[in-house]
Amino acid sequence: MASQPDISMIEWRVDAAPVPYPHALAEMERRAAEIAAGTAGERVWLLEHPPLYTAGTSADSAELLDPRFPVYDAGRGGRYTYHGPGQRIGYLNIDLGKRGKDVRNFVHNVEGWVIDTLADFGVAARRAEGRIGIWTDDLDGREAKIGAIGVRVRRWVTLHGFSVNVAPDLTHFSGIVPCGISEFPVTSLAALGKAVDMAEFDAALHRHFPAFVARLRRCPDADICSA
Repeated sequence: MASQPDISMIEWRVDAAPVPYPHALAEMERRAAEIAAGTAGERVWLLEHPPLYTAGTSADSAELLDPRFPVYDAGRGGRYTYHGPGQRIGYLNIDLGKRGKDVRNFVHNVEGWVIDTLADFGVAARRAEGRIGIWTDDLDGREAKIGAIGVRVRRWVTLHGFSVNVAPDLTHFSGIVPCGISEFPVTSLAALGKAVDMAEFDAALHRHFPAFVARLRRCPDADICSA
């Protein structure tokens, strides 16, 4: 029988009140630097933000359609995305130096972790060829994005992570071209008729977390993982 990963030293932090983005970014970067220096442990930080847009390193200003909310440079990969109340955000400070040193495998398995979590609520989520993120079908049968992935790695420690639309105001996404993809809508658990509160969603994330950590040490698909 394969041994389970030791996750007892990974901090699991949940903030109930919305966290201002500049504070979260500074705190996440501070923790990543401490992990790299060996003075702090890994952390999963679950939170929400006030309504805002963030710009990744590939953001195109033409895709910022209506800056009705504050816009912040995130430093992560990707383009523009929206964060706000009703959206579960997971900031992951994970030490890949001891968990495989494979960024593509990390992203692949973050997607898998979220997909497994959504399945607990009857949502058939999936990856999409050529598009990072989490996808499903909305109630009209259209392919729609329910979760976003954006990461950065510094000294083999990860920053940023994922966001999942539990019950946000989906009209707020209309101020941007979400992740640079205009041909697909966004959806949420609430829009799919799933009444899920944050505590329930967090509990499901926690259930699937050991399997996520275990998969970081092995490459599930040679086409996914880097050499």
